[in-house]
Amino acid sequence: MGLNLNDKKAVVAEVSAKVASAQTIVVAEYRGIQVGHLTQLRAKARAQGVYLRVLKNTLARRSVEGTQFASLADAMTGPLIYSISDDAVAAAKVIADFAKTNDKLVIKAGNYAGKQLDLAAVTALASIPSRDVLIAQLLGVMLAPVSGFARGLAALAAKKGEGAAPAEAEEAPVAAEEAPAA
Repeated sequence: MGLNLNDKKAVVAEVSAKVASAQTIVVAEYRGIQVGHLTQLRAKARAQGVYLRVLKNTLARRSVEGTQFASLADAMTGPLIYSISDDAVAAAKVIADFAKTNDKLVIKAGNYAGKQLDLAAVTALASIPSRDVLIAQLLGVMLAPVSGFARGLAALAAKKGEGAAPAEAEEAPVAAEEAPAA
């Protein structure tokens, strides 16, 4: 059963709201994929915060019309699933990871911040670590000099501590010997 005009307007409004805040959209053809596999894909997308939806192409074109993703309209043919995310990498990563295990999912195109992406570019975008991983790596790089300096100071203190301990031990018996004689 098809959608009536009000339902279509609601779908376009919902998708337009997602597109307005999105950084990346990836479009893939899902012809021949079993429903169970699509359910798994949707679950993975939800876990990553990716909006994943099968849409009529005319409704999708209306949703991206006048946005930075308008160039995707040319690729919107056939049975497509749309992956939309606020994170620059998440939409591409979810689709590309699933496409590795299921050869029936064919990535057709993508768009990142207004730049059209082909299959190779979507795959390259998907290989970038997530934002959280990049922040953790940057923090590790920034803390490396400080932690190295702290380890050096600790080693120096331990070395001086080892050298000072025998000197104090030698002085202690001498002082003990002088005390009873007095």
